[in-house]
Amino acid sequence: MKHNHETESKIETSLNQSTNNASPTFCVAMLKNGSTVKIEGKAEEFLQTIKESDFAWVNVQVDDLKENGSKVASMLGFTPSIIHELVSQRFSGYDDHTTEIGLMLPAVRVTKLDVEINKLIILMKNNLIVTIHGEHVTRLVKFARYAVTSFKKVPKNLDDVDKISLVLIRILDENNERNFDGIRAIQEQGEEISKYLIQPTFPRQELGNDIYKMKHALISYLEALWASLDVVHYLRYGDAELITDDPIILQKVGMLSTDLTRQISISEQMSTVLASGLEVLQSIYNNQLQMLNNRLALIVVWLTVLGTVVLVPNTIATILSIGHISDKVTLTTVVVILVTSTLVSAILAYLYGKKLLLPPKLS
Repeated sequence: MKHNHETESKIETSLNQSTNNASPTFCVAMLKNGSTVKIEGKAEEFLQTIKESDFAWVNVQVDDLKENGSKVASMLGFTPSIIHELVSQRFSGYDDHTTEIGLMLPAVRVTKLDVEINKLIILMKNNLIVTIHGEHVTRLVKFARYAVTSFKKVPKNLDDVDKISLVLIRILDENNERNFDGIRAIQEQGEEISKYLIQPTFPRQELGNDIYKMKHALISYLEALWASLDVVHYLRYGDAELITDDPIILQKVGMLSTDLTRQISISEQMSTVLASGLEVLQSIYNNQLQMLNNRLALIVVWLTVLGTVVLVPNTIATILSIGHISDKVTLTTVVVILVTSTLVSAILAYLYGKKLLLPPKLS
C-alpha cells in the first residue's frame, strides 16, 4: 500500500513538472495525412502546419490581450477588431462575423477567498480554433497533454464544421471544469469560518470580515458562471454558420449548459447557507448583548439593595438621635427598629428592583 502511494506521488510530481516545463504557446493539429502532431514555439511558426492540417488548435499566451492579442489574431488570419470588441466586454462576449466567430469566457482562479476572473478569448474559422489568454490562465496548457489523444477520437468522416465544433466543446468543457474547482475552494474556506461561529469568544470584527469576504467571493464566482452560461446559450442551437447543427453534437453543448446550471444552483445554495450563518451570528451577538444587559441589571438591583440597606437605617438612626426623642427610646428599641427597618427595606428594594429591571423568565 505504501509502495502504491509513493508511486502515485512520483507520477503526480512528474506530471506537474512536465506541465511547468511545457510552453504556453503551442499548436495541436490533425494533419490531412491522418497523423496528429503537437508543436511548441511562436505563433508564426505554426502557419505551415495549419495549412497542412485537417483541423487545428493554436493556443497563445500574451502579455496584453488587446494589443498583442490583436496582432496574433491578424497573423493567423482573423479580423484584428474582433479582439477589441471582445475584450471591451466585462466577463463574456460573443461576436459572429459569419466567416469567423469570437468568444470570450471567464477563467476563474480562486485562492482562499480571493476570486480572480481572467479573460479567455476563443476564435474560430474554417478548420482552426485559436485560444488567447494571459499568463494566469494555465488550464489549457495542462489540457494540451491530452489534446493529441482527444484529436484522434474525432471521427474522420465528419464535416469540417462538426470536427471543429467538437474541439470547441472539449475546450469549453475543460475551462468549465477548472472554473468549477473554485466552488470547492470557497467551500473549504466556508468550513473554516463555520468553526468560528460556535466560538462566542472569537473576535466579532474579524469574523464579520471573513463572512463578508466569503459573500463577495460567492457573488464574483456566480457572476463568472452566469457569464459562461450566456456564451453556451449562444451555441446551443447551432445558429452560427461555423457551429454544427448536428443534434448529437449539440447535445454535448446542452450538457455544458446543464453542468453550468447545476454549479450555479450549488453556489446559490451556499449563498443561502451563508445567509443562515449571518443570522446565527446575529443571534449570537444578540444573546451576548442580552447576557451583558442582564448582568448590568443584576448589578443595578444589588446596588439599589445596598444603597437602601445603608440609607434607611441611617435616616432612622439620625431621627432617633435627636435629643428629646433619644431620651424616650431605649437602646434595645433602637436596635430592634434599625434591624427591622434594614431587613424590610432590603427585601422591598430587592423585590422592586427585580420586578423593574430584570427581564421576565421565558416559559
